Amino acid sequence: MNRIEDKILGIEQYIIELGGILPDSLKKYESNIEKKAACERYFEKIIESAVDLAFLLIKSRNLTLPEDDIDAFSVLQKSKIITEKTANKLKDAKRIRNIIIHQYSRIDDAIVFKSIKEELKKDIKDYIKEVNKWLK
Repeated sequence: MNRIEDKILGIEQYIIELGGILPDSLKKYESNIEKKAACERYFEKIIESAVDLAFLLIKSRNLTLPEDDIDAFSVLQKSKIITEKTANKLKDAKRIRNIIIHQYSRIDDAIVFKSIKEELKKDIKDYIKEVNKWLK
């Protein structure tokens, strides 16, 4: 199995593991510090793996090197590997990840929870689907 396939499998496993610990409400998320921290950590791992996957694809196809991690999704979009919508969703997720990691400002639990609960799984599945379609 190649590194791209390994990375995809790792991302899918993280999504499953996150689903197993994610509280079903914002109130439960905010009140359980351990679960909140674990969910944020899985969010970080998933987004970092998505970035790693982007760089693996860029390297494997000798595409233009991105200026930074967020730009990696633009490179994939310009190369027609992923759609503009998916690229924008992943860029937004990367920005949220940066806020969580660096705590640029007070973290808004409602935004993070909504992103994890309602958007992350779908956006990552779309990303993997588009990458797999392009790989074939």
